[in-house]
Amino acid sequence: MQRTNALSSGRAAAPILAGLLLAFPALAQDSSDPVERGKYLVTMGDCAACHTAPGGKFLAGNYALNMPFGVIMTPNLTPDKETGLGNWSYEDFDQAFRHGYSKNVGYLYPAFPFGWFTKVTDEDTKAIWAYLQSVPAVNEKRQESQIPFPFSVRTALVTWRTAFFTDERFKPDPNASAEVNRGAYLVEGLGHCAMCHNENKLVGNSSFAGRFGGGVIDGWYAPNITPDGHQGIGAWTDEQVVTYLKTGTAPGDRPGVAAGPMRQTIMESLSKVKEEDLKAMVAYLRTVPAKQTYKPKDLAAFDTADAPGASTYLTYCSSCHQPNGKGIEGAVPALAGNTSVMSDGPETVLRVIYGGLAAQSGYAPMVAIGQQMTDVEVKNVTDYIRNSWGNKAPPVTGNKASEARAATKTMLAGTAPCAEIEQDTLKAAFDKVGVAATLTGLKQQDFVPTLVRLVPQIKAADTGANDDDLVNALTTAFCKVGRDDPQYANPSWPAVIGSFANVAYSQVKNPEKQAANVPTATTPPAKN
Repeated sequence: MQRTNALSSGRAAAPILAGLLLAFPALAQDSSDPVERGKYLVTMGDCAACHTAPGGKFLAGNYALNMPFGVIMTPNLTPDKETGLGNWSYEDFDQAFRHGYSKNVGYLYPAFPFGWFTKVTDEDTKAIWAYLQSVPAVNEKRQESQIPFPFSVRTALVTWRTAFFTDERFKPDPNASAEVNRGAYLVEGLGHCAMCHNENKLVGNSSFAGRFGGGVIDGWYAPNITPDGHQGIGAWTDEQVVTYLKTGTAPGDRPGVAAGPMRQTIMESLSKVKEEDLKAMVAYLRTVPAKQTYKPKDLAAFDTADAPGASTYLTYCSSCHQPNGKGIEGAVPALAGNTSVMSDGPETVLRVIYGGLAAQSGYAPMVAIGQQMTDVEVKNVTDYIRNSWGNKAPPVTGNKASEARAATKTMLAGTAPCAEIEQDTLKAAFDKVGVAATLTGLKQQDFVPTLVRLVPQIKAADTGANDDDLVNALTTAFCKVGRDDPQYANPSWPAVIGSFANVAYSQVKNPEKQAANVPTATTPPAKN
């Protein structure tokens, strides 16, 4: 796994007892083994996302959470007696998990979603504890958090708790169907969806949070997931939302792919959740009141041939996403009608432009094209994309473009280390074929013929890897041998690795085309 960041209920009459039976203990795994049950619940809660550092051991902590008041280093959840939970009792765990009080440090910051986990049942909490006690113990001391005074004084959190925290278990709605109650338990509890999708992050699971209206999280924008037809998921079918949650893309006329924290959540959590649970979550979200995060304004000035951003779009973006914003079916997602593109905040669009995207869900990799643009060009093209072809969204304000550039750290942008190939079968096939040696010193004009030879040899090894994995692994292998090669300075390393990734995609997906029709990085005309 290479770690990287939207979503017919009907309130059918149902006996309260049926709602209780479906919404509570049987929700996770139909398993009497509490460890197996707990494993599923920990996956549903996506605990690994915050408690496993990049390149670190599973659940050993030291993931840096960037909060408005500082950086919090997450704790070790393995049963190590010195640095983890090995000396904790179940009661100690319950106090932290559902009540927000740790025996080690006292009151917990609301960066830990105990405001949502407080809704989890006793039985599920015990199963989670049983699973955490079963994982391999890792001796890894928690690093110091970077929290300045006065936020470093944890006793001050009593004020926050008094205003925004209610210690209570989930109560099913007697007027809702069993499926909706089950979805409510997941969304409002272990799934803690509002932790990212609320407008106001620090007020927790409260009436002041702007529930599910969308908001900024760790430099990305988590979109509106209410049933609003323009800004939320109101225009999506249930099937489209469920498929998006499971794969990161939606079938039919819903364009776009998951990126940033949402992509990681899908890879590590939602893709492993049972379909009936995903359907229940969608059924519940349909019952949430529709909400507009912003009032649509007349922004037609952005959608003209001479608008700021129009020429930039035609130069850098239109060869892939098409002049009409409709993309290339099955290869490049559409921008027109893309609800993520039209979110209140532009952060996700900016981060994708600057950082690119790996191959996912059958779509081609996206070049980190923003690395070839100025911040003004990125701002203008973002406004153009968000307000063309029927799209409407607020313009980029302040220094958001430059802030997004500074925050974007990806392999494709050349601002982060090369990724790792984590599929052992692919690594073995690469070693056998000699991929690293073949790609070392490769001239750009030789990308196509070289990959024409390599890809069939790797596929013949029957690694079990899917096409996305193979494309991303080839890109990673090229990064490792090519990043410091001076020949790739022209036009730029992000353009070169992006071009390689797209040629790899062509040869993996459509070898008969020999990369003739796959869009690659656009090199802008020289400026006088």
